Amino acid sequence: MYQQVDLYTDGGSRGNPGLAGAGFIISAGGETIVSRGVFLGQTTNNVAEYTAVREGLAAAKELQAQSIRLFSDSQLLVRQLNGQYKVKSENLKDIYFDCMELLASFTSWQAVHIPREQNAEADAMANQAMDKKRDVGSQSKPVKAQGKKLRLGILLSGGGRTMVNIQEQIAVGHLNAEIIVVISSLSNVRGVQLAKGMGLEPVIIRKKDNPDIEQFSAKIAKALDDAKVDLVVQAGWMCLWRIPDNYENRVMNIHPALLPSFGGKGMYGHHVHEAVLAAGCKVSGCTVHFCTNEYDAGPIIVQRTCEVKDGDDADTLADRVFEQECLAYPEAIQLFAEGRLKVQNGIVKVTG
Repeated sequence: MYQQVDLYTDGGSRGNPGLAGAGFIISAGGETIVSRGVFLGQTTNNVAEYTAVREGLAAAKELQAQSIRLFSDSQLLVRQLNGQYKVKSENLKDIYFDCMELLASFTSWQAVHIPREQNAEADAMANQAMDKKRDVGSQSKPVKAQGKKLRLGILLSGGGRTMVNIQEQIAVGHLNAEIIVVISSLSNVRGVQLAKGMGLEPVIIRKKDNPDIEQFSAKIAKALDDAKVDLVVQAGWMCLWRIPDNYENRVMNIHPALLPSFGGKGMYGHHVHEAVLAAGCKVSGCTVHFCTNEYDAGPIIVQRTCEVKDGDDADTLADRVFEQECLAYPEAIQLFAEGRLKVQNGIVKVTG
């Protein structure tokens, strides 16, 4: 995860249209993280310029950059991104809107015009792609996560894709953590098999096997205690359990809407997305929060948003929200690992 990155972009064609390439450089703290050239075949110079921006922004999102400064030697492109000039070409409108949607997904962004001589590296990557007639350059350098290595306990009741996303973030170095134990409230869900595939034997604790919520909760707490977990991550967990005092602000959950709206008992999965659509919301998203002994009521840690589009149904909206979940949950966990989350009067403050 990077707080801010600089993105240098350039694109060109040898003819209009002609053989074309797009290039971009991403750097942080003065160090180049990604340098890439993309071969585009036959297209126009303007399309190549915008393709470089789109590909560079997408790569910055993969790095989980929070804010971005975009530099281009195309004065017209910069003015269009800043809303000073309209995009009139029909060939550019779709890619322009893609770029604007990507820019809006960062917490902050700037688009700045620079002289060509200050953009030599991005220009070189575009030309290399044209010369070799293929994509060229480096892949993203892994982000070295900071802070304490967390021992994670995963609670799940379903397919386990949130658990898999967290494991993937650990594997590429975005999270300084290790999944120590997986607890499932059901024995035959896909998440159980996925956990086994990760080399973990899930602990099955079913609510119906216990006479009351106290015993059910005690078994969960014992399994977590035995594993000596630092943080509990509810990953599609569908059961309310009594969280012991020693786990206060050490249990996280992710909700597929912007709390405090569309939360509470019965508001899970497609029920949430259907309610968002029925309300006519134009924006939805996800919320990572600390858990309390009340549904969806704990202090909010991270929220990410996405557009609700005309023609959305619960499935298409759920897919778009899940894209944001895959970013928000690792971000919240890493903030915890870095010791940057402080809860004061029921509100989470991110320090540092």
